[in-house]
Amino acid sequence: MTERLEFTTQEKEETLALYQHIREQIASSLHEGDEERMRQLMMSALESQQVNRNVFGLNPILLSFQTAQLVVDEIGLRRDGVLAVLLRPNVEQGLLTVDEVRTYFGESVARILHGLQRIQDLYQKNPVVESENFRNLLLSFAEDMRVILIMIADRVNLMRQIRDVSSTVLREKMEVSQEAAYLYAPLAHKLGLYKLKSELEDLSLKYLEHDAYYHIKDKLSATKQSRDAYIQRFIQPVSQRLTEAGLKFHIKGRTKSIHSIWQKMKKQKCAFEGVYDLFAIRIIIDTPLEKEKMHCWQAFAIVTSMYQPNPKRLRDWLSVPKTNGYESLHITVLGPEQKWVEVQIRSERMDEVAERGVAAHWRYKGVKSESGLDDWLTNIRSMLETSDGMEAMDQFKMDLYEDEVFVFTPKGDLYKFPKGATVLDFAYHIHSKIGNSCVGARINNKVVTMRQELQSGDQVEIMTAANQKPKQDWLNMVKTSRAKSKIRLALKETQVKEGLFAKETLERKFKNRKLEMDESIMQVLIRKLGFKEVSDFYRHVASGELDVNTVIDRYIELQQGDQPVTGNNVAESAANFVLDESKLPHQAIQDDVLVIDRNLKGIDYQLARCCQPIYGDRVFGFVTVSGGIKIHREDCPNAAELKKRFGYRIVRAMWSGKGSSQYAITLRVIGNDDIGIVNNLTSIISKDEKLILRSINIDSHDGLFSGNLTIMIDDNTRLEGLMKKLRTVKGVKQVMRI
Repeated sequence: MTERLEFTTQEKEETLALYQHIREQIASSLHEGDEERMRQLMMSALESQQVNRNVFGLNPILLSFQTAQLVVDEIGLRRDGVLAVLLRPNVEQGLLTVDEVRTYFGESVARILHGLQRIQDLYQKNPVVESENFRNLLLSFAEDMRVILIMIADRVNLMRQIRDVSSTVLREKMEVSQEAAYLYAPLAHKLGLYKLKSELEDLSLKYLEHDAYYHIKDKLSATKQSRDAYIQRFIQPVSQRLTEAGLKFHIKGRTKSIHSIWQKMKKQKCAFEGVYDLFAIRIIIDTPLEKEKMHCWQAFAIVTSMYQPNPKRLRDWLSVPKTNGYESLHITVLGPEQKWVEVQIRSERMDEVAERGVAAHWRYKGVKSESGLDDWLTNIRSMLETSDGMEAMDQFKMDLYEDEVFVFTPKGDLYKFPKGATVLDFAYHIHSKIGNSCVGARINNKVVTMRQELQSGDQVEIMTAANQKPKQDWLNMVKTSRAKSKIRLALKETQVKEGLFAKETLERKFKNRKLEMDESIMQVLIRKLGFKEVSDFYRHVASGELDVNTVIDRYIELQQGDQPVTGNNVAESAANFVLDESKLPHQAIQDDVLVIDRNLKGIDYQLARCCQPIYGDRVFGFVTVSGGIKIHREDCPNAAELKKRFGYRIVRAMWSGKGSSQYAITLRVIGNDDIGIVNNLTSIISKDEKLILRSINIDSHDGLFSGNLTIMIDDNTRLEGLMKKLRTVKGVKQVMRI
């Protein structure tokens, strides 16, 4: 709850002083008219009799000037970032709109303010602040990197100012401190803002664990003089030996932060006195690139010859750098007075890389980092450190988490999805039953379809219906493998139920027409009707898309040799068929065999499409009611039934000389869905001049592919050779003729 209180004289004086300092620091980056508008803003603030203070009773206008100083001095932001900070209280209190800011100060300032507003809206949804997802969401939510930098600086400033606030807002103080520890300190560390990160950690420890903080602080104060003296005693002889060796270098000695010491005390379960590495010595060598390793190892040899090293504490990231690019030698040695001292040895270049965030301290302590962070951080640090970079940041858009979106449930729970994920993905993430019955959703209280793509920050409430069922096209609506697998499972269960119903219906119809269903003929019919899976066929029957009577009629046609014949016409037509022997070669007449020859005139015969016979196959002829003959392979799926039911219509057949004919055959290929496998298959065919690939149809599913290749080929000998070659392709599991 905020109060409207008087703007004190002390606050006005401090605001004026801060304004002067900020104006001087960013003068070179200001546009024409900016300084006059800034002065008007400052004077308007100073003339205010009263101001709406925050929950801690702090003046938001003064806070904005303090934060502006921090982003200038500690982070290096200039015109756009500073103006956004100073204008923020006016926008939040409704005295100025973002559109007015855009008109007066430009698009870049307005964009930063818009981002700050979005972050503020995000807080209203109250997610768990220590969640890694929430930290990532903050990063992805900010349209401009400076939004996050300003948020960090604002929290550092707030943590500085609340040290003396009333105990009546103790709970709010604790919440702010927890957010500093769980959210803003890790963000600052990721961005290489080490000084601000340490300050946030120390201040949060000060407020959250008061006794521990002051215990360590008092101990450090009591031992500072002796510690500084000890560092000098350690450094002095090392410096002398390094100088004598002809090395150019400088040495840093730093005391660990209070927060870091406290973490060590908890981890090692020891008192302050038990933390032996309260400080670290860093030897930084000025050397050319080609001599870096040699000089670092030379310095290492000098240090370890002077002080006893601990072999278990040697870390050689010089010979084999860490995956993040970090290079350094770390060794712990037993210094004067038998005290352990950590020594880090690196070149100027290595130190620069480490300090710029590519090898942030939390990384080389073993904490796992997000993929893609290294180059991104380096780029950001470079932008912050150069004037050209500051200008480039006006166009800078965050892309670290461009492949992820973060959304909320109505209760405020946060979930992460890949970019492009839909409402249906969200529904299946909650529960399979929710996904199966999903009909849409309310996103930010607006009704949308299940196809709607999710955006970071969306609040999603799924709508369901009892009569809803998963459909095949749902697989094209979802992005996540989790949703796809659940949809496939639901479809499979539905198909089993529908398949049983459809099969029972079909069998009943067959019995009504006094027919027996032969599974082999039915399998051929299903393929002829264009279905790759039996389940698809029965699903179409169950839904009524495929008429049962039509199926039975086609079955009878297939059973009788692919010709539309009925009743007694079969026997009559067969009886009336006479083979004109005068038009057959003499050998065929003698052997009572039909000789298949392209040059044969007067005999109407065709190669059956069900088995696609080619030269060299063992074949037979089947007399159709139209007087023509169908040539089938002996191993044709229909052969057994044709011979059993219509044996009187079977004609022996043989091939004549091969000639130059080519025949169409179809090969079924099954294998692993590897990159380039289709190209490997087709290249084998294309290399043979006597083979022609007429069509290819490939389908991929769950890491496997299956496909049909239709090829023009001379004879079965060449076919067997081709199949043998195709089976040698890596990843191919099965090649068969259909």
